[in-house]
Amino acid sequence: MTISLDLSRRPDQPQGPKSLSGMPLPALKAELEALGLAPKQAGMRAKQVRRWNQFFGATGFEGMTDIGKELRAELAERFTLDRPEIADHQVSRDGTQKWLTRFAPGVEGESVYIPDVGMNGGALCVSSQVGCTLNCTFCHTGTQALVRNLTAQEITAQVMIARDALGEWPSSAEDRRLTNIVFMGMGEPLYNLDNVADAIDMISDGDGLSIGRRRITVSTAGVAPKIPELGARTNAMLAISLHATNNDLRNELVPINRKYDLQTLFEAIRAYPGLGNSRRVTFEYVMLKGINDTPAEARDLVRLLKGLPAKLNLIPFNPWPGSPYECSDWDTIEAFAEIVNRAGYASPIRTPRGRDIFAACGQLRSESVKKSAAEKRREALGIE
Repeated sequence: MTISLDLSRRPDQPQGPKSLSGMPLPALKAELEALGLAPKQAGMRAKQVRRWNQFFGATGFEGMTDIGKELRAELAERFTLDRPEIADHQVSRDGTQKWLTRFAPGVEGESVYIPDVGMNGGALCVSSQVGCTLNCTFCHTGTQALVRNLTAQEITAQVMIARDALGEWPSSAEDRRLTNIVFMGMGEPLYNLDNVADAIDMISDGDGLSIGRRRITVSTAGVAPKIPELGARTNAMLAISLHATNNDLRNELVPINRKYDLQTLFEAIRAYPGLGNSRRVTFEYVMLKGINDTPAEARDLVRLLKGLPAKLNLIPFNPWPGSPYECSDWDTIEAFAEIVNRAGYASPIRTPRGRDIFAACGQLRSESVKKSAAEKRREALGIE
């Protein structure tokens, strides 16, 4: 069964020299072969360019001292190492940062850096698509039509932009503030698994961005047939956007449940490679007042998780314009957490971060929609 969406047609590509920044190694090697380099030499030079760019953060070719001057000059003439354009950058009162990145005319996605996550460091929430098809009713991104999948290069670019802003080059820098990557931004990662897997290869490469796979988490709303494949291909940590303990309610909140119900979903989760006490599944559960927050539902959740190495993130609902939901009262959330905790499952309550800049969980939504994408392409080309 084919699950990935075919969004390979890309009329939105910007004009001008191609950027090699964040490009996967096979594609980088192919570009160098197209310059006339023999395959073996192209492979060696591609690794050198990749290391300068993705390990040291280079934004130009002139400093690549282990590459000959003539080749450096030719690379500078034909290519750039530019990051995508940052259309907007906001900083919250709590230190959270949000970037709106313009990957091409009409194609804009958001990423969020959350400082002080866990004992140390911070997490970058990256997008895998612009827009989304899943229409989860509590999620602002779900109100935006899908524009297209992001490429592996565009996913990796989000990490590089954050590294630029934090001044954390080279990748070996000590006391890094960016320590974790979470695919919890715009889009459903398992509907773009090829590009997500390629991006994880680059992000985790020791000669590149060098963030270990145990520090990379991929969240899915429940594309069940792709869950075991995700584990086999990426060895990343798994998170499930759950939010309900019965099919009737989950059908309403997370409509993909109508295709892959809870039984199908949990069968796929149990087939995820390498699950154990050191590799627990994270279940995300947004707390919606009067909808899914009763003690009875907490007990149902415990029964649902039985036998799985799991932990739970309770997420106070983050409001957005036009949302039909309210956040559960704090006492209600704490009572829910206590029931789950007593059953032996860690259930921290996630502190809302970046609400003042609409960077909190469930609030991401760019202005890129299919109609405006076409309009912006015309504007970029000067067509009335």
